[in-house]
Amino acid sequence: MSTSEQDLQLDKPNPARVYDYLIGGKLNYAIDREFAHRILEIVPLSAEICLLNRYWLRRVVRFAVEQGIRQFVDVGSGMPTEGHVHEVAQGIAPECRVVYVDNEPIAVAHSEIVLEDNDRAIMINADGLEPDEVMGHPETRRLLDLNEPVMVIMAAFLHFTSPEGERDEAVELLARYADHIAPGSYFAISLATSEASDPSYLDSIAAYKDTTRPIYARTHAQTRALLGGFELVDPGVTFTVAWRPDTLGSYADDPSKACLLAGVARKS
Repeated sequence: MSTSEQDLQLDKPNPARVYDYLIGGKLNYAIDREFAHRILEIVPLSAEICLLNRYWLRRVVRFAVEQGIRQFVDVGSGMPTEGHVHEVAQGIAPECRVVYVDNEPIAVAHSEIVLEDNDRAIMINADGLEPDEVMGHPETRRLLDLNEPVMVIMAAFLHFTSPEGERDEAVELLARYADHIAPGSYFAISLATSEASDPSYLDSIAAYKDTTRPIYARTHAQTRALLGGFELVDPGVTFTVAWRPDTLGSYADDPSKACLLAGVARKS
C-alpha cells in the first residue's frame, strides 16, 4: 500500500490532520478530533506546543530571508494555515519561492486552492521521505534553481522516522536531501523529544501508535547528531520556544515545556 493510499483511509487518525485541529484548523475529520482530545487529556498544553512550533517556523523563515535565502522547500508542510512559509517569506522579500511537500490528500487539495493565485509558491504531491522524488519533481525544478541556496524545512516531520536500528533513518534522509542542495543552504528541523519536563508527554507520543504514523522521540544528543554533518547555527539545538525567541514569556523558567526540539544548520 502506498503512503497516499494509507493516508486516504479514515479508520485511523492522521497526524497531519490532528496537528491541524490542534492549531485551530478545520481540515480534519471526527476521528482526528477525537484523537486530538485524547492527546489533550494526556498533555493539556498540546495545542500550545503545536502553536509554539508554528511560531518557531516563522522565526526560522525570517532568519533565512535575512541570510539572503530566497528559496524554500517545506517538507511535510501539512495543512495551509495563517502565517505559512510563503506568507512570511514573501512578506519580507516578494521574490521568495516556496515548494510545499505533502501527500495527505486534504493538505494537497487545500494548499493548491490557497496557492492558485501565487506564481511563486506551489504544493507538490510527493512523499517527503523520498528526497529524489521531492527535489527531482518537475514543479520543484521549474520553480527553484537548485544551484542556488535553499532552506529545507522539516517542522515536526523527522519524528516520523525511526532512530532505532544500526543507523538513525533521519541521518540518511538529511544526507540524501543534502545531495540535492547547494552550499550555503540550510536545514531547519523540529521534532519530538524524550527529554521534555512533562513525563506525560511520552505517554502522548506512545498514543500515536494508533495513528497512520507513529512518532519516535529523540534526545538532545540524537537531535544534534542529525545535524552533525552541517554547521549548526546559534543557539544550537534548543526547545522551539528558546530558538531565537521574541520572548520566552511563561516558558522562561522551563523551555522544555515546549516539548519539541529545534535546530538550524548550514551546508558548507
